Amino acid sequence: MLVETAVRRHEEPVSIRAEYERREANFLSPYGCLSTASRGRRRPEKPCPVRSAFQLDKDRIVYSNAFRRLKQKTQVFLTPIGDDYRTRLTHTLEVAQIARTVARAMFLNEDLAEAIALGHDLGHTPFGHSGETALKEIYDPDFSHNEQSLRVVDILENCGRGLNLTYEVRDGILKHSKGFGEIIPDDPAELACTVEGQIVRIADIMAYLNHDLDDAIRSGVVRSGQVPAVCVRAIGSDHSSRATTMIKDLISCSRVRNGRLQLRMSNGVHDAMVALRSFLYDNVYRSEKVHGEFVKAKKILSELYSYFLGHGDELNRELANLDMAPCEAAETADRPRVVCDFIASMTDRYALTLYERLFFPSPQV
Repeated sequence: MLVETAVRRHEEPVSIRAEYERREANFLSPYGCLSTASRGRRRPEKPCPVRSAFQLDKDRIVYSNAFRRLKQKTQVFLTPIGDDYRTRLTHTLEVAQIARTVARAMFLNEDLAEAIALGHDLGHTPFGHSGETALKEIYDPDFSHNEQSLRVVDILENCGRGLNLTYEVRDGILKHSKGFGEIIPDDPAELACTVEGQIVRIADIMAYLNHDLDDAIRSGVVRSGQVPAVCVRAIGSDHSSRATTMIKDLISCSRVRNGRLQLRMSNGVHDAMVALRSFLYDNVYRSEKVHGEFVKAKKILSELYSYFLGHGDELNRELANLDMAPCEAAETADRPRVVCDFIASMTDRYALTLYERLFFPSPQV
C-alpha cells in the first residue's frame, strides 16, 4: 500500500523497512531485540530499504552455498536408504520452526530467532558428529562445529568476504551449542546475548532429541518400548506430543527475574529431556550400527585431510570449484587451516566421490 501510494504520486517509495521497524517497536516485548537496536555488522553497510537487519541476515544465510550443502550432510544416519530420514538441512528447518514458535509466543523477534536457527549448523562437517570428531583428532582438539559455523559466515562464504551478518546473529550461532552441556546453562558466558539466541540453543536440543529418536525407531536401531518410562510419562510417546509438551513447558515456565527474561523449564520436562539425551547417546549415537559407519567416515576424512596437506595445487582447484575461498588461500594462508575448512565444507556425497576418485583404482581399457 505504501509503495502503491508513492508510485501514484511519482515519488520514491517510502522505506518499507522503516515502517516495519515502527511496527516491531510497538509489538515486541521489552525483552525482545529490536532490529534497530542491533550492534551492527563487522563492515558497515547501507540498510536495505525493504528488509530489517535480521530479515536481511536470514536471506543471506538461505541463499548461501553452505546452507544448500546441508541437504547432503548427515544428521545421524549415513546415506540412509529411506527418503524420510532427517538430514542436516531438515534438522535446521525443524530448529527454525521451534524457535519461531517460541519467539512468537513470547512476543520476541521471530526474524532474529529464525536467522540464528537457519545459520547455526552451517559449519557442520560431513558425516555428522563423526566428521567433527575426525577434525578434532587430525586438525585441532578444539575444533567445534559452532565455531566453524561462525567462520563460514564471517570468512568462507563469498570467496573470503563472508556474509557480513549482524552481531546478534553471529553471537547466537557461536553459542547455540556446548556439546553435551547443560540444556539451559547457568554460566552467563555460555548464553547468547539475546533471548532469541538462547531460545535457539534450547530449540536445537528439542529438535534433535525428538527427530533423532523418531529416525532411530524408524531404522530399527531402537524400539519404542525401550524409551525410558520417565520420558514417555513427562513428554509423550510420539513426535507431536513430545514437541508440543517441550515447547509449551518452555513458554509457560519462563519468568522475568531482576528485569530480565529467564528461560526455564519444569523439573519434570527438563529431567525427561536429559534422560532422553542420555538414552540416545547410549543406544543410538554409540550403537554398533551407527558407530560402525562413523568409523569408516572418520577414515575417509582423515585420508582426504592428509592428501590435501601435500597437494596444494589440487587443493586450490577444489577451493575454486566450491567458491569457498580465494584460490590462492592454500598457498598464502596456514594450509592445515585451509584444508580443515575444505573438509568441513564437504557434503557426504562430495567426500565419498572425491575419496573414490583419489584412492580407488580406475578401470584400464
